[in-house]
Amino acid sequence: HVELVESGGGSVQAGGSLRLSCAASVYTWCTGWFRQAPGKEREGVAAIVTTDGTTYYADSVKGRFTISRDNAKNTVYLQMNSLKPEDTAMYYCAAGLSGSATTSWWLSSNYNYWGQGTQVAVSS
Repeated sequence: HVELVESGGGSVQAGGSLRLSCAASVYTWCTGWFRQAPGKEREGVAAIVTTDGTTYYADSVKGRFTISRDNAKNTVYLQMNSLKPEDTAMYYCAAGLSGSATTSWWLSSNYNYWGQGTQVAVSS
């Protein structure tokens, strides 16, 4: 059993910032952030490899979002700056237990466990 708990979502104006947290109950090889808005496909936002800190980002968030982790706390963070209305979505933390999540980090099928989600709303 793996439990992931997201927090930090909220409502902000365009250009604002939020910091999301994902606390995991056990070690995960790769941790990703995904988002899904109503009527849209689930989209990979960013991911980080636990062992060496390698990070990955979707083109849509490069330069604005930063993923990091605190290994001692088994917690992954997503710092979101310069938020845009199109960033509005439910954000989910996902845990990958094998290297598959590092070769194609943007594919949700490569992750084994998911959190309940935290809502992010960005207004103009």
